[in-house]
Amino acid sequence: MTDMRVYLASPGNQVHAHLVQEHPVLMSFAAWKPFLAQYMPTWDRVLIDSGAFSEINSGIAIDGAAYCDWYQPYEDRVDVVAGLDNIEGHWHKSLHNYEHYGGFPTFHDTDPPELLPDLIDLARERGGWIGIGLKPPREGKEDFVRRTLDRMPHDLHVHGWALRRYRHLARFDSMDSTNWWRDAMKIRTFPLMDHLSYGEALEIIIKRYARWQPPEPIQEEQQISLFAQEDA
Repeated sequence: MTDMRVYLASPGNQVHAHLVQEHPVLMSFAAWKPFLAQYMPTWDRVLIDSGAFSEINSGIAIDGAAYCDWYQPYEDRVDVVAGLDNIEGHWHKSLHNYEHYGGFPTFHDTDPPELLPDLIDLARERGGWIGIGLKPPREGKEDFVRRTLDRMPHDLHVHGWALRRYRHLARFDSMDSTNWWRDAMKIRTFPLMDHLSYGEALEIIIKRYARWQPPEPIQEEQQISLFAQEDA
């Protein structure tokens, strides 16, 4: 297995932002707060995202022009910028946004299969990155993820949006963790860890991701571990 980069998604406060120093971070436009600007130079790597997933939860649409204006000052200082995609299946809206507001494309399970070759061509024009995304619920969609990965050329960097439950599938180059800061709350419920402060628990979770490598595919029944639950 090759190394896989895991971006810790959108610090929500100054404690989060400080503790992820020297770690890869996914910074979402939808979660942006002005104080985060002072922390961005301390993060090891940055992937910029529009926060399109938040539209499903909040019902508030992301303004493509505002997103473009926001990320442009950072564009030369980050790994890559993701395009404003539509997760609900309106793929023509995604193509419109990619054309007008930039960023690399994402292929969703709500998109028609024949769209993927066009997105692959666009990905090559936009720095060689392409995303794979699933409309929630994300469980039980391994066949789609596997088929999509099989169609990905090896000259592209493939990012899985909150797809760590499918981390055993070969070919992903990076993923993001959407619930890393919630994991710190979970481990404090274990009897031997209930003495930890939230900040101390966060440090443990961040170190876990820093040392994490994709496991080899498991054929037999998985053993339950302290950190068995993965991102939703």
